[in-house]
Amino acid sequence: MNLIKIAQETFHIEADALNKAASRLDQNFLDAIHIILNTKGKLIITGVGKSGLVGAKMAATFASTGTSSFFLHPTEALHGDLGMIGKEDTLLAISSSGESEELTKILPHIKRFDIPLIGLTGNPKSSLGNYADVFLDISVEKEACPLGIAPTTSTTLTMALGDALAVALMKHKGFKEQDFASFHPGGSLGKKLFVKIKDLMKTESLPVINTQSTLKEAVVAMSEGKLGTVLIIDENKHFTALLSDGDLRRALMQEGFSLEHLAIDYATQNPKSYHNTELLASDALEIIENERIQLLPLVKENGEIIGVLHIHDLINAGIKSK
Repeated sequence: MNLIKIAQETFHIEADALNKAASRLDQNFLDAIHIILNTKGKLIITGVGKSGLVGAKMAATFASTGTSSFFLHPTEALHGDLGMIGKEDTLLAISSSGESEELTKILPHIKRFDIPLIGLTGNPKSSLGNYADVFLDISVEKEACPLGIAPTTSTTLTMALGDALAVALMKHKGFKEQDFASFHPGGSLGKKLFVKIKDLMKTESLPVINTQSTLKEAVVAMSEGKLGTVLIIDENKHFTALLSDGDLRRALMQEGFSLEHLAIDYATQNPKSYHNTELLASDALEIIENERIQLLPLVKENGEIIGVLHIHDLINAGIKSK
């Protein structure tokens, strides 16, 4: 038995069904788009079994791409959740046969609400097809399942049709990357577009010493600060130098080294700093990578330290450079 060939045949069967479905898209698809665009309330998706699972995914896709949507199980609808449907909503119902018992039981009640009903079914003469204001064809010639029983090709097609509706709506609305990110603030795109320096920078218990501090004092501050670095300020509290653990190791190698020496004598003078805490964290990471530093001090316009941003904080937060 050639399992690779069987798997490839599955791809071919489902791809062929998708191509045929794409070629038969007609005015009904445009009517469905028009109904959804003019829905003042929510787009409610319903279905049972595999259709319900696909419907839940469709609802999530719509909701994350600018079309307010949620999934409603028909059985739960019969036991009180019909109250979740408002007069300004639209219902999109899925059933390959169009005769799913749990679904057909709620259709008369949906029509009583006098809201638009978009039906996704493979049988336009079914109960769902007859009740629907707009019929979208999800019929397939055969399932990829060798027994012709398990929903395979039909569920793939249904999901693709849901994606087609969502993408068409996105294009029509001019839905942009920033809009998508606003619905996914915890995702990588959301973090890239919305998380700023001020959201991640450390502002308390900073390892700060002055220009008269010794290396011994610097070591203590560095250990307590746990940043591998100390910040040095002058008599006016302006950031003037930075002593890293690398600077400290190099100092140890010098002849005549003493912990009583001034830390500033071994520090990096006028190091890189930044004052715009509204800068995106992803841009800050790019600065850190380009400058080959681990710590970016944040200062006021007058040079006073307000915080620091460590590369580890960016990485731990899942920030990636552009």
